[in-house]
Amino acid sequence: MNATQEPASGPALVWFRDDLRLSDQPALLAAVDSGRPVCCVFVLDESSEGIRPLGGASRWWLHQSLRSLADDLERAGSGLVLRRGPAADVIAELVGETGATAIHWNRRYGEAERAVDERIKERCRGEGLEAHSHNASLLFEPWEVSTKSGSPYSVFTPFWRACREQRPPSEPLPAVRRIDGWDQRVPSEDLDSWRLQPTTPDWAGGLRETWEPGERGAARRLRDMVDGLPGYAEGRDRPDQSATSRLSPHLRWGEIGPRQVWHTMMAADDSEAASGFLRELCWREFAYHVLFHHPRLSTENLQRKFDAFPWPPLDEDALRAWQQGRTGYPLVDAGMRELWHSGYMHNRVRMVTASFLTKNLLIDWRIGEAWFWDTLVDADPANNAFNWQWVAGSGADASPYFRVFNPETQRSKFDPDDRYVASWVPDLGTDDYPAPLVDLKESREAALAAYQQVRG
Repeated sequence: MNATQEPASGPALVWFRDDLRLSDQPALLAAVDSGRPVCCVFVLDESSEGIRPLGGASRWWLHQSLRSLADDLERAGSGLVLRRGPAADVIAELVGETGATAIHWNRRYGEAERAVDERIKERCRGEGLEAHSHNASLLFEPWEVSTKSGSPYSVFTPFWRACREQRPPSEPLPAVRRIDGWDQRVPSEDLDSWRLQPTTPDWAGGLRETWEPGERGAARRLRDMVDGLPGYAEGRDRPDQSATSRLSPHLRWGEIGPRQVWHTMMAADDSEAASGFLRELCWREFAYHVLFHHPRLSTENLQRKFDAFPWPPLDEDALRAWQQGRTGYPLVDAGMRELWHSGYMHNRVRMVTASFLTKNLLIDWRIGEAWFWDTLVDADPANNAFNWQWVAGSGADASPYFRVFNPETQRSKFDPDDRYVASWVPDLGTDDYPAPLVDLKESREAALAAYQQVRG
């Protein structure tokens, strides 16, 4: 970085992260509006302190999404520079290579990510460069929603009420259609060299047939959700129906922003169904609110009394049966098999499978969270851990520990015709299908007995 450089003589760097889109893209739009030429970059940072490596399914999605973003940027007149390494070092190198006089990025909310961003901001300030961060990922910043005493919310319903009392989220920004791209060649790494996609074996066939990563795929999902709103309230808990949006991986990678979703739903004809959907969008918001204030969400119990929970020694065979969908409980097995095939699982079934692991098998929620982190295409730093802690009973606004999701009761209630189960467990009723791994009543009683040791 050259502090003697004239302020407007170089380009503006736009550092893409979890915001892989051109619509409602405040960092990109601000750079374009500055009048500077723009150099767009994505940094694969797997080595900065505290940064959690991506899981396999997320890596697959990222590859497709970066390919889509690069095409979109090229059509707009720019390109996408790919670099790998500690972000602070890579950004400094790019500033030196381009003579950039400004850097724009959209904020992230994990502790390690915020620390990286702060180091870069401090370095820019010290050398006379502009560094601007923007909000592209949340409806409300975590510090904007607090209790009357100024503390963060720990229960969702008052958080949701407070969100509704805030000023409405701002309208989405217009899509960037034309970029004055930095016309000097900047070396870029080859996306294929990052080996984000599986090869030997190639287990991603189900992901390819299920998903369309990228901004256009996200827009189609949103349109489909609007068209399907009349059936949302009744069908959202039914895994045998296509009533949910499946927008979660697109939101996770920022191929669509929550403001776009919010205002599209507010304009929909079915206001009651739209309100129900927006409540779920704010559940995502609540997870990020909690992550911001409790950054070790994926490793530490929010309710510290659960640190004393007497998890038994890990039963590797039971864990493997759960991972492979071989527990002998059809709804659990259907969910785990769907997850392995498509990188996705219906939310109702996520709760059932997580409850079964933590309360019927008495396996630590962190082990389940790590498996979902590796296999979900929508695994993100906030929602994955937040929802696991909710089911386990150790988190914010948690499901009471004594609430154990009986997989047979849930199956009869939410998949009454076994359409979902039949689609993923074709061996049900054959000699190949396993016997139940545990007795539901006995394992529930064992879980409740263990809970008595930490109940405060």
